[in-house]
Amino acid sequence: MGDTEGAGFLTLSDVEAAGAAHLSPEVWAYVQGGAGEERSVAANRDAFRRRTLRPRALVDVGTIDPTTTLLGERVRVPFFVAPMAYHGLIRPEAEDATARAAAAAGVLNVVSTLSTRSLEDIARAAPSCPRWFQLYLQPDFAVSRRLVERAAASGYRAIVLTVDVPVLATRDRQARGGVAIDEPAPIGNGTDVEAPLREAAADGDRFTLRAEASETWDVVDRVAAASRLPVVVKGVLSADDARRAIDHGARAVVVSNHGGRQLDGAPAALDVLAEVVAGIGSDAEVYVDGGVRRGSDIVLALALGARAVGLGRPVLWALAAGGEAGVARLLFLLRQELVSTMAIAGRRTLAEIDATALGPNRW
Repeated sequence: MGDTEGAGFLTLSDVEAAGAAHLSPEVWAYVQGGAGEERSVAANRDAFRRRTLRPRALVDVGTIDPTTTLLGERVRVPFFVAPMAYHGLIRPEAEDATARAAAAAGVLNVVSTLSTRSLEDIARAAPSCPRWFQLYLQPDFAVSRRLVERAAASGYRAIVLTVDVPVLATRDRQARGGVAIDEPAPIGNGTDVEAPLREAAADGDRFTLRAEASETWDVVDRVAAASRLPVVVKGVLSADDARRAIDHGARAVVVSNHGGRQLDGAPAALDVLAEVVAGIGSDAEVYVDGGVRRGSDIVLALALGARAVGLGRPVLWALAAGGEAGVARLLFLLRQELVSTMAIAGRRTLAEIDATALGPNRW
């Protein structure tokens, strides 16, 4: 979507304010909030701000190609919609709107266990959209297995296993706002969906975030065995954990501090990205999320070794501002700015974006 009709904002700089204008203070606190004093939320953005890009002059950039593959599937851009709960808090169209916008843009959409719409409904809303399913482990592994099976049956191409929520962190801003997602809540995948799932769920057919406290790395093997889909482990911040994930069957990892919503004081994902990439080499694909706002941020992450980046809060801001049109506008602007950044930096393809694209740090 190249124009602004219905989107609610003109530029990438406008998205956050446009989203805030359409949400209640309580929901805005949920969207924006992080753990504790939100040091890690700030660190994610600061990690991009203190890095620079070094342009190349007089390179023939008449043609720029930002396409790539993620686990073998062709996508138009090296960024994806990260899994986020409760799009229905933002807009009534919820995840259906996000999925349709992603499909039109050729962008991978990663759907949360805690989606407002069921994973089947989201697939039906945008059948052509490349999609993966994010899994929060449930107290009864049979429920987790059933979710994986449902995802495979609905055309999801990978399982993104989140591993950084053994318990839910203290989130001061969210607590003050009054939205408590650690309590069981009616969601598309767990309430009024199908009798076998309702009967299997130990907590009364509703899902919880608090299910990983006793899990160890062998659960990655169990998730991989539950389906033929590749497993992506999300929430690693060290080369050691990334290596463990791969040794237990993961095909890719997402370097992430959960948007600063879990361990306050954890490093910015971008700051440990190069360490993770060096630690696993070519054994798996590496993605990163947290703090991505601009096309230049995407180039920075790729220069540090990421294959793709996840978009979190900006998608919710855009959804709030304009529903499907807002998300479409966001994805259009990001692709446009990615292409222009590549051209100015003298990088015609994603393969040409490497460490030589980095300039000196600002501080």
